[in-house]
Amino acid sequence: MTSRRPGVGFALVGLGALLFIVNAGVSRVVLRTTVDPAELTVLRITGTALVLLLAALGFRRSSLRPPSGRLGALLVVHGLVGVAALQWTYFVAIDRLPVGLALLLEFQAPLLVVLWVRFVQQEAVRRRVWLGLGLALVGLAMATGIVEGQLAFDRIGLLAGLAAAVCFATYFLVGEHGVAQLEPLRVVLWSFGIAAVAMNVASPVWRFPTEVLGEQTSMLGRFEGHLVPVAVLLLWVVVMGTLMPFGVEILALSHLSAATVTMVAMLEPVGVSVLGWVWFGEALGPVAVVGGIFVVVGIVAAQTGRAPHPLPEPPHLAGP
Repeated sequence: MTSRRPGVGFALVGLGALLFIVNAGVSRVVLRTTVDPAELTVLRITGTALVLLLAALGFRRSSLRPPSGRLGALLVVHGLVGVAALQWTYFVAIDRLPVGLALLLEFQAPLLVVLWVRFVQQEAVRRRVWLGLGLALVGLAMATGIVEGQLAFDRIGLLAGLAAAVCFATYFLVGEHGVAQLEPLRVVLWSFGIAAVAMNVASPVWRFPTEVLGEQTSMLGRFEGHLVPVAVLLLWVVVMGTLMPFGVEILALSHLSAATVTMVAMLEPVGVSVLGWVWFGEALGPVAVVGGIFVVVGIVAAQTGRAPHPLPEPPHLAGP
């Protein structure tokens, strides 16, 4: 049995968060080419599913056995909502909104989970949950401009960000109610496999604009004028932006509790906001910045208020 080494765990989850943060910027650059959110989603999911299939064939053939019964049904939801829909709505959001705001919207998911378990499952929660919920909602109103009497950002982007939060919350809840019983590779292989089938029905990968693979594109913002092959950026999205961060965060769970990994992951919206400012010059106003801080603090307060039943750590498949 592997000994638990918290220092190693924090290093791993920090690396995973950093890779997801950078991937938000890389994905934004790709989406500024002729690649649209649906095409990027199907490529990311299909590419990841194929790599996972090869890994299972080489190292863990037992993962190829499809789950049946209730677990099989949960994995279908996991794949359709927690992977496919989550990826697509996330890419729509970061294409239309400042990347930091897109992540703040997506990370409303823990609040939705708390509301679900309180009012649907009738589960007791601590008092600070309501303080956290109120703080996060006020912060969200500040970050989006509502508190100043206007909705300052693209409405489709805002709706996509909120839809991503619903999908992310579904991912949490499905994981908590059965999928966590299966080995990680089996879960992620079948989730991505189901998502890949669904996305290829909606937007077949063979219709991907392959001509873009031979093109170069500007890295935008601070790196405007620096040209990089689009194929390299797409490879990053699949390998360094999906497989690597997911893998290191799974390894982190060998050294840290799921609740601790989740709390560290809450740094991602902050990190992506900094990335948006440094890379793309997306400087939010002071009211929006304070609102973003309120959102993060509120989410942490709400999530820790459900201590008796901590959420399993998701692999942040829609992460940056």
